[in-house]
Amino acid sequence: MMKVWRVVIVGCHPTSMLGTKLILEEGGELEVEGMYSTWSECVSIVRDTGPDLVLSDYQMPEGTVEDVLPEMKKSSQGSHFIIMTEENDKEMFQPLIELGASGVLSKGATPGQLLQMINGIREGFISIPLEWIEKGFRPVTSSRGLDAVMQLTQTEMFIMERIVQGITYDKIALEIEVSRRSIDNYLRKIYVKLEVSTRAQAIEKFALFSRQNKQIYA
Repeated sequence: MMKVWRVVIVGCHPTSMLGTKLILEEGGELEVEGMYSTWSECVSIVRDTGPDLVLSDYQMPEGTVEDVLPEMKKSSQGSHFIIMTEENDKEMFQPLIELGASGVLSKGATPGQLLQMINGIREGFISIPLEWIEKGFRPVTSSRGLDAVMQLTQTEMFIMERIVQGITYDKIALEIEVSRRSIDNYLRKIYVKLEVSTRAQAIEKFALFSRQNKQIYA
């Protein structure tokens, strides 16, 4: 039998929270332990009880969830957070996921869509609306990876660009007028900066973030 998840709801409107509570508890696999209307209450209860799921409005009178999400995730790393937004805004998805959210859903979503997202999280999956995919949205790896690539020097970027193109180490050494051993030294530094341990991992990360930022070599 699947474990009953303990749920906390955080929102501005008591009536809406009560309706959500009834939806969540209908199947018997979710139990709403509390409903809160301030960030301070939410932060405290998450820290003290570590609920399995926090269903939270994006905007509250004290500010947005971005102000408290990192703190809540840090205090209860096993908790999952679904953020309810006013609009079906795909631009919020990546930043909120990076801050610790497990899902982002419009308040206009149907009960079935909400329950499907929760069920996916329980099984270890993150859901996004098919509409986003149809409009060309593609989730990307954390922007912190781009920061790692941007730490590379101009020479290191050139070396990685040539490696991605399939150029041999010996030819790269000739192109930048250094020894073959110097290329190995450059690669060790590159691996550290990219937080990888193999050539294949370095190529994958560099190629991914080069596509994200076509001006990376400028």
